[in-house]
Amino acid sequence: MLVYRVGKTKHANDLSGEGAKINGGRWNHKSIPCLYTSSSRALSLLEYTVNVNVDEIPRALSITTIEIPDSEILIINEDSLPGNWKRVPVPPSTQDFGSNLLRSQKNAVFRIPSSVIPQEFNYILNPLHINSRNFKIKAVTDLVYDIRIKLV
Repeated sequence: MLVYRVGKTKHANDLSGEGAKINGGRWNHKSIPCLYTSSSRALSLLEYTVNVNVDEIPRALSITTIEIPDSEILIINEDSLPGNWKRVPVPPSTQDFGSNLLRSQKNAVFRIPSSVIPQEFNYILNPLHINSRNFKIKAVTDLVYDIRIKLV
């Protein structure tokens, strides 16, 4: 299946999860690498938008299309998530939940509901899983960010 990731162009070909390892995120603590991707380009852009300040949006952005093996996806249902999983700022319980999944090495990918639109899905990729070598970048496309999205 194909998943999508919006980010700085200089990191578009990086599948190491280093950015999430440095900064942490909703589903990982700092020091735990992963890649945050989405089921569509639109959701990927929406997720990027809610997680970046308008002053920090770089001129050089890209959408990376990544192919992941369907057989490696662990589906996480909303009723399995911590009760406060949508909270802002990100609660430690969600970071614990995701970090434990990443450390368990059971699956290379887990599908999780988007906290922005729970009926849509994000795919968290584990670059340390042995089958992460099956993650393939299929395309990198330049993205001109429409600032009107942040001004609404």
